[in-house]
Amino acid sequence: MQLRPVFEARIEVGPVQEVGVTAKGVRKMIPILGGSFSGQDIEGIILPGGADWQLVRPDGVAEIEAHYTMRTSDGVCIYIMNRGYRHGPPDVMAKLAQGIEVAPDQYYFRSSPVFEVEQGKYDWLTRSIFVGTGERHKDHVRFRFYMCE
Repeated sequence: MQLRPVFEARIEVGPVQEVGVTAKGVRKMIPILGGSFSGQDIEGIILPGGADWQLVRPDGVAEIEAHYTMRTSDGVCIYIMNRGYRHGPPDVMAKLAQGIEVAPDQYYFRSSPVFEVEQGKYDWLTRSIFVGTGERHKDHVRFRFYMCE
């Protein structure tokens, strides 16, 4: 299996809203404010209105589940549901939670996105497995998405 780079996304996020402590861990919601994405065969913007629903488990692992919409430069809307995990040493995760920049090689942040789009130019997104690598910054998240070939 090989991974082919498909596109990179810069997702602007709002302040973390803590929902509270549940039986499964600490539930958080991070609003998605907008952003952009680009790659060799696809580019456009991230529409505002999505959210990243996180569950920080008692073992410190953050389960990520982000739902948002991308609009290509030629006007096609693509729904993405991006699930993954983020974890690392407690001191690194504490810095990230405070909005302090940390080198991405200091923690694990991986995802497996699923796309929905109308038939046409971009429906190739619905026929393959994709993986992503993430980086958390103070006001945005950067993902690089790859197609498994």
